[in-house]
Amino acid sequence: MTVSGETDKTVEQAYLAATPYIDSDHPAVRAFAAPFAKIADPKARAIAAYYAVRDKFLYDPYSIEPTEAGMKASRVLETGRGFCVSKAVLLAAVARALDIPSRIGLADVKNHLATPRLRELMGTDVFFYHGYTELLIDGRWVKATPAFNIELCEKFRVLPLEFDGEQDSVFHPFDADQRRHMEYVADRGQFADLPFADWLHGMNEAYPNLMRDSLQRTLGGDFAAEAAETRTV
Repeated sequence: MTVSGETDKTVEQAYLAATPYIDSDHPAVRAFAAPFAKIADPKARAIAAYYAVRDKFLYDPYSIEPTEAGMKASRVLETGRGFCVSKAVLLAAVARALDIPSRIGLADVKNHLATPRLRELMGTDVFFYHGYTELLIDGRWVKATPAFNIELCEKFRVLPLEFDGEQDSVFHPFDADQRRHMEYVADRGQFADLPFADWLHGMNEAYPNLMRDSLQRTLGGDFAAEAAETRTV
């Protein structure tokens, strides 16, 4: 089998191997993936892993840890929360632990429904370096976006992203009330591991205040509560 000109050996080495950030060989990652390994069908395994990562870990943009240790998949398991990139890294790691080739995708998106505080910290409503996962299922790459947990979707009146292992799971352009939500504005490509240095450089340039406070661990705040409050005004 070849995938976009890649040989089986390339897929095996690049998209199934543990990496510094997609640390699929970490004991915590393997333990989290273990229940899904009992599912015989690879597509069903992928679907189960997707929903576990989406809903068992809170989406929290105030939890960004812009360090090598903070961006590992195992760190999300340790803290119980993450943002789009770190949750995508976790899903990629769990998939590899389940023998499902995976990679990280990065894109720029315009978020029309960001909370006022987050927009102020970012200085824009464009989310640069938004992260998602791609899983190799039945010979083709399928996009999976495990960022927003179901509880956050309900508070924010955002349509939850479902995943069937066949269709790309990407952000909806409108929310549950038909207000504009997400707009994809640029594709930054797909990677066998998180391109940490490029990501960090780009984030520091785009969001100096957010990244400074994230590094100093001084952000605090309850993003889910902000989301719920934003939808009541």
